[in-house]
Amino acid sequence: MDAIQSVAGPLHEFSIDSARLLRRCTKPDRREFTKIATATAIGFAVMGFIGYFVRLLHIPVNNILIGS
Repeated sequence: MDAIQSVAGPLHEFSIDSARLLRRCTKPDRREFTKIATATAIGFAVMGFIGYFVRLLHIPVNNILIGS
């Protein structure tokens, strides 16, 4: 019986915490959604440019080091 309690106790607390979280969550309004989407798009663009410039610098440096 003690083994069942050791498994059921944390599982019950997890389900209570999950239900509490779902009750507090709300759907973002249009302004909040556009702000999050814009920030994500800017992040993707910045990471893409960083990757592009690293690759752009890597090709000549690699040719100098290897000397092909």
